[in-house]
Amino acid sequence: MSQMLILAAEQENPLIPPIPELVIGLLAFVIVFGFLAKKLLPNINKVLEERREAIEGGIEKAEAAQTEAQSVLEQYKAQLAEARHEAARLRQEAQEQGAALIAEMRAEGQRQREEIVAAGHTQIEADRKAAASALRQDVGKLATDLAGKLVGESLEDHARQSRVIDRFLDELEEKAEAAR
Repeated sequence: MSQMLILAAEQENPLIPPIPELVIGLLAFVIVFGFLAKKLLPNINKVLEERREAIEGGIEKAEAAQTEAQSVLEQYKAQLAEARHEAARLRQEAQEQGAALIAEMRAEGQRQREEIVAAGHTQIEADRKAAASALRQDVGKLATDLAGKLVGESLEDHARQSRVIDRFLDELEEKAEAAR
């Protein structure tokens, strides 16, 4: 190799540096490389390790957050399903209560209608009796007056008047029943 160097030196090739420069450059390279390896490389490795740990910690945190979010989502879905079930149950209860209330109101309305009809029949019967009594008195008075005019004598005696009226009304009732 030294022959090559000597031969190269004799030819003065500009690409091959002179030997002393080559030795000095090689020593400077070893010194700089040694300094970098001893001082700078551990600091670089330390920074790189911290970044790697931060990234791995961030990934672990993200995975933990994702797992927690998934569990919260499952809880939310369970609560939502439970709330929907509860709402359906409450809706069903409300429908049942509404149907029962409607049935109760119908029964109450039917009962009130029957009471009103019964009261109406009672009132009609009472009014019919009162009208019949008033009619009987009016007809009796008219019959007495008419009979007095026909007979030509006064029928002012109350007992006689009552007998004539009763007889007249009985005859009217018999005719009415016979006509039916």
